[in-house]
Amino acid sequence: MPYELFLAIRHLRSRHRRRLARVTAVIAVVGIAVGVAELIVALAMANGFRDELRDKILRGTAHLTVVRSDGQPLHDYEEIASRILQVDGVVSATGTTYDGAVVVGPRGSAYAVLRGIDGNSIQAREDLKRTLTAGSAASLFEGGSPGADLPGVVLGSELAARTGLQVGDAAELVTSPSAVSSSNWSKRRVRVTGLFHSGLFEYDSTWIYLSLDRVAAFSGGEHAASVISVQVKDIYDVKQTAAKVRQELGSSYTTLDWQDANRPLFTALALERRIGIVIIALIILIAALNITTTLILVVMERRRDIAILNAIGASSRNIMSIFVIEGAIVGALGAVIGVLLGALATVIANRYQLISLPADVYSISNVPLHPTFRDMALAALVALALSIVATIYPARAAAAIRPAEMLRDAG
Repeated sequence: MPYELFLAIRHLRSRHRRRLARVTAVIAVVGIAVGVAELIVALAMANGFRDELRDKILRGTAHLTVVRSDGQPLHDYEEIASRILQVDGVVSATGTTYDGAVVVGPRGSAYAVLRGIDGNSIQAREDLKRTLTAGSAASLFEGGSPGADLPGVVLGSELAARTGLQVGDAAELVTSPSAVSSSNWSKRRVRVTGLFHSGLFEYDSTWIYLSLDRVAAFSGGEHAASVISVQVKDIYDVKQTAAKVRQELGSSYTTLDWQDANRPLFTALALERRIGIVIIALIILIAALNITTTLILVVMERRRDIAILNAIGASSRNIMSIFVIEGAIVGALGAVIGVLLGALATVIANRYQLISLPADVYSISNVPLHPTFRDMALAALVALALSIVATIYPARAAAAIRPAEMLRDAG
């Protein structure tokens, strides 16, 4: 064992240290541990919020959206979808629509988005079934005469609560002229056959699912889709897949991937994460300053010992190393305790869902914590680095002690 490490450990374990030095050392360990734990929890919360939003967004929308460059409806959407399916990296492609409307129920009216889905798409059916909380979506895809009964629709749970509609109730849809081919407002009565809950407030409070055939019947136009919704194998490789799709379809079509569609949101989350790291790093730095205080007190206590080490041949670098190692040990101890506290805090928070949010403000009602090994290592390294920085002043002060003067004064 190098003598610098040996002496650093002896200084920290010495029972003859001043009480103030012991107290400041304990405060330094506790402060660094709390700072590291806070940083781990903050990063885990940022990860969880980002991942939860991303998953909820992608659960209801496409990874990649294909539209005509001139904005016209896609009358041959089935053929286009089959061509897109031939592109490497594409899992599914189906036609859909997004039209504005007003839904009227017992408690009043509310703005809604009519989401037309293709009954021939197995992926679309399965995605809707996974979010159903009441009723059934089977009537959306059943054939038969539209006049046999009211057309079936599936409402978002928040939209249903706002308008007072339940499964089996009849509602009225008012579609705007921009959403249909006719020049007048159109009113249609529909029956609520199911309710869905995606977990994203924006969708649950506005979306209404109905079949593409029914959308065409409402508009009085031809059976057509406004966009092609594409699911890809790797959501992080979506830009490369989009380039392949554009190459396959030609310049008459354009694409929009989920990253570009939600860029402002995820850019803001990334900025918030970086700012959080900086702020909590400053908290850890303040805690690490207790290491400076501790080592200054140790230097004052050990001046004669330092002088003796100098006299027997220890260099200034060796003296500095002793105190740098002391600070590093304190920082490492605090970092290890902080990592354990942070990991425990994330487990408890996830177990009891301690972090809840108003869904109408943040779109999600609960934030899970997603800690990663990289974030834990980052928090520990930040604490260790700041602890070493805090040792520079007292270590240089110790190295500057002149042995001849100190031994003469002591004599």
